[in-house]
Amino acid sequence: MKLVILTGMSGAGKSTALKMMEDIGFYCVDNLPIPLVEKFIELSETSGEDLQKFAIGIDIRSGSSFLDLYQALDRLSENGVKPEILFLDAEDAALVKRYKETRRNHPLSGPSRERVEAGIATERRRLGLLRSRASYIIDTSRLLTRELRAELDKIFVSHQTYKNLFITILSFGFKYGIPTDSDLVFDVRFLPNPYYVEGLRAKNGNDKEVQDYVLQYNEATVFLEKLTDMVNFLIPNYIAEGKNQLVISIGCTGGKHRSVTLANALLKRLSVSKEYGLKIEHRDVEKG
Repeated sequence: MKLVILTGMSGAGKSTALKMMEDIGFYCVDNLPIPLVEKFIELSETSGEDLQKFAIGIDIRSGSSFLDLYQALDRLSENGVKPEILFLDAEDAALVKRYKETRRNHPLSGPSRERVEAGIATERRRLGLLRSRASYIIDTSRLLTRELRAELDKIFVSHQTYKNLFITILSFGFKYGIPTDSDLVFDVRFLPNPYYVEGLRAKNGNDKEVQDYVLQYNEATVFLEKLTDMVNFLIPNYIAEGKNQLVISIGCTGGKHRSVTLANALLKRLSVSKEYGLKIEHRDVEKG
């Protein structure tokens, strides 16, 4: 039997993830009271139904009984059921934005209707120990629904090694400002600019003609090799420190030619690894 406890921050996408778990073959139960977890598994084992995979949604609405959850999971492990904890997280700013868009109250806002930020801070403190025991942590701050599905498939369908890190490679134009959520920022304005080449100005780094122009220069190749080497060095160290999101931003003047080309090339080089999630965004490619 496979048992997954799906939990995490309110607003991080637990309900959506639970539906996805059902789609990939899990029998799912949402908001099951913690004292009933063991009883539910016991009944499932003796029901005669051919059910092998279970996902139970548990969140802050369970109140102060999380210590009971740890004890229940330990007892299940002793009886041969090895529970895994999938924790969905998101940055505070992303959670606030989602609550404001849906006009919902945070479950910890209380009768006094405290600000959403206060409820999030309280919830993060209460879930700290549960997060530290998680088997998998997925930060949904920048994930599209299909990207969340891909991450769940990677863990529970393809059974790939999962290191709780999701990398976003982001191209941008310095004229529009450096992305505020960047962890690493690289400037490729030292490369010749295709903008001034006849026939390339209207194209961008997704077009082969621009890619060929940019990558023909030795400086671009050397930069890409050194950048790849550094990122590959940093990734396992970030993973060891528990980092869940890494945004690598590559910028040129307008964010259309050089940065897009180098971001695409870095994506191709990092895609050989299956140990972390990976996506690319071209923030300014359609501007100007």
